[in-house]
Amino acid sequence: MAVFNDEEQQRIREAIADAEKHTSGELRVCIEKTCSEDVLDRSAKYFYQLDMHKTKLRNGVLIYVAVVDRKFAIIGDAGINQVVTEDFWDSTKEDMLNHFKTGDIVEGIVTGIKIAGDQLGKYFPHDLDSDTDELSNDVAFMDGD
Repeated sequence: MAVFNDEEQQRIREAIADAEKHTSGELRVCIEKTCSEDVLDRSAKYFYQLDMHKTKLRNGVLIYVAVVDRKFAIIGDAGINQVVTEDFWDSTKEDMLNHFKTGDIVEGIVTGIKIAGDQLGKYFPHDLDSDTDELSNDVAFMDGD
């Protein structure tokens, strides 16, 4: 699925890598063209399919975007949800949406990565002795059901 060119994918990978330098948390981006169900249900499905619930500290964050249907969500695992403010995910979505409204999907995703990474770094700082990159930084392109 050619939603992003190589340069755009590299920009997203680099944003993830930069964010993960400061945290033991894990970030992933999942893209598909259409979303045939509730966007949060779809995000949760891919969260588990991508094994994001298996991180050591349960501090994974998934940014999901259905580009054709113009739906997106950002969700975190139990560990991060216990420590961020109640409105954190909604305010992050608003910051991302400001870029999406102008057609800059990549910048919106990178913004979400940066904000989530900052919060992960605050609550789950990087530990040089024990941190490993538990999940791929590649964009996960999905084809639907």
